[in-house]
Amino acid sequence: MDFDLIVRNGNVVTASDIWYGCDIGVKDGKILAVGRGLLPAHDGAATEILDAEGAYITPGGIDTHVHLSQLYEASVDSLMRTQITNGKIPDLANYTNDTYDTGTRSAVAGGTTTVITFASQLRNDESLVPVLEEYSKLADGQSYCDYGFHMILSNPTKHVLEVDLPMMVETYGITSVKIYMTYKAFQLRDYEILDVMHAARRLGITTMVHAENADVIDWMTEHLEAQNMTAPYHHGTSRPPIVEAEATNRAIVLAELMDTPILLVHISGGQATRVIREAQTRLLPVHGETCPQYLFLLAESMKQEGFEGAKCVCSPPIREEPADQDAIWTGIKNGTFTTLSSDHAPIKFDHPLGKLRGLDHGGGPQGKFQYIPNGLPGVETRVPLLWSGGVLAGRITPQKFVEVTATNPAKLYGLPNKGTIGPGFDADLCIWYPQEKFTPFKLTNEMLHHAIDYTPFEGVEFKNWPRYTLVRGKVVFKEGEVVGKLGYGKYQRRTKSTLSAPRNQFLSEWRPVYAMN
Repeated sequence: MDFDLIVRNGNVVTASDIWYGCDIGVKDGKILAVGRGLLPAHDGAATEILDAEGAYITPGGIDTHVHLSQLYEASVDSLMRTQITNGKIPDLANYTNDTYDTGTRSAVAGGTTTVITFASQLRNDESLVPVLEEYSKLADGQSYCDYGFHMILSNPTKHVLEVDLPMMVETYGITSVKIYMTYKAFQLRDYEILDVMHAARRLGITTMVHAENADVIDWMTEHLEAQNMTAPYHHGTSRPPIVEAEATNRAIVLAELMDTPILLVHISGGQATRVIREAQTRLLPVHGETCPQYLFLLAESMKQEGFEGAKCVCSPPIREEPADQDAIWTGIKNGTFTTLSSDHAPIKFDHPLGKLRGLDHGGGPQGKFQYIPNGLPGVETRVPLLWSGGVLAGRITPQKFVEVTATNPAKLYGLPNKGTIGPGFDADLCIWYPQEKFTPFKLTNEMLHHAIDYTPFEGVEFKNWPRYTLVRGKVVFKEGEVVGKLGYGKYQRRTKSTLSAPRNQFLSEWRPVYAMN
């Protein structure tokens, strides 16, 4: 057969199988064959050979929860309108987060080959059209890996839901929306959430939900401040697990009423995990997503000296009890969690417009947690953390690893050419080091490729790391160095989910008019 590339002698992992000592033949960016002893055509002079040396080969990671080129002021104050103009970020010299170039550079260095990022409609954005146009310009030609968009809906007017949303699906191939039950610039009331779910069901797209009870958070924050409990650690105090569990249950109730699929994003603890599991046992189209920070960190990380704990402030917060970590691991193993994403929401620490904003409103050297921009970096460490701390630690199988990092994300979010290793699929590959040749190391931020000045996983030991990352058959990361070209990444138009659909079962005689046949 005529191959551009043959990857030799690898242990090929899919969500269902491991094929030992296999070759992968690639032509024009696609996998043409998987088998033993693949040979190049004729003299083979034009065929590149890459020897995996008996290492594992997994599908390139698909990270479906990545924030790039967004303005995180919206998480802590009253930024209410999209600030991007003509595809440019305002005051880029003082920008504190990852852009598409630095974020996707970091992604490929960690074995991720596709990211789905967010186009963000804020409260006063009356239409999705300029939002879509601006984010498209922002990302165009700026990615090392393939990418797509979710749409954040914060102003779901009749026009947005009946005109803009169908246009978004048809013109841009965006088949998922995200809604928030918290944050002033994003938060929707239950009535508005039902409106969004009604429209999403009609269009056959997936609704992602950030589930936290905003009123409880506001009440707790006010009363914590009155008692001078404002250090970074008390971000978690303001959002106890029940805050997430209640909102998770409420989101599921609304979705069941509307008979529409939902994904609960970045689930952090056992209570919410159990709520999702109970819904799944009733065969509701409910999916869960979790993140490495909830598997590998505890709330102690927010108790670091001085203001250092701000580095680990994210929402939902990292939990206090090891039992919550155990519940998340169990949820991965038993299928409660469909995907593992990074929720890469990076913001610099040592910058007056970054995490240090939490010191602007008093509170002494520990500041006030409610003014700390939420989020932490993780797109580069997601895949290696789960491989090292999950597979190599014996917590999960290599097949489960592939399922939650690549195969399920591709199915859930409509990426039919990605997510597994087989003929006809994009040659997106992560080739690991042979285990016997790898020397474990403790991570430092200087080793990473993002634009952020810290990692929450500083000092964590890694027992392996991606050796090569291939995007559509091209090596973009090789032995610690990003070798791909900026702009190689392609925008991915997505199809509807093949993993989830309405059941056509309703709680009463009412049903959407469009569902009456």
